[in-house]
Amino acid sequence: MMKAPVKKGDTVVVMTGKDKGKRGRIIEVMLKKAKVKVEKVNIVKRHMKPSAKYRQGGIIEKEAPLDWSNVMLVCSRCNRGVRIRHKINVDGKKVRVCVKCGEEISAK
Repeated sequence: MMKAPVKKGDTVVVMTGKDKGKRGRIIEVMLKKAKVKVEKVNIVKRHMKPSAKYRQGGIIEKEAPLDWSNVMLVCSRCNRGVRIRHKINVDGKKVRVCVKCGEEISAK
């Protein structure tokens, strides 16, 4: 199993595909598939039968997974997609840091 470069709750920007340039918050990370679901990005329509979860059934719009290599973390200071580095802070905790400005990036 691979370690994810992003976490649930991170704000990301989509780098490729039909939703290129859109921003959203990660709602799910699928480690074994190396995919992420981003809020209001990569929306697909699914025909669902009535069930306990979808009482009425019908055509439902929901987020489809994206490969996590197609998204970049958004730095709050730079306000754009950036690469990250890992550093040890003063508390001895490993944190993610923006390569451009050095700002610490944390999941909200």
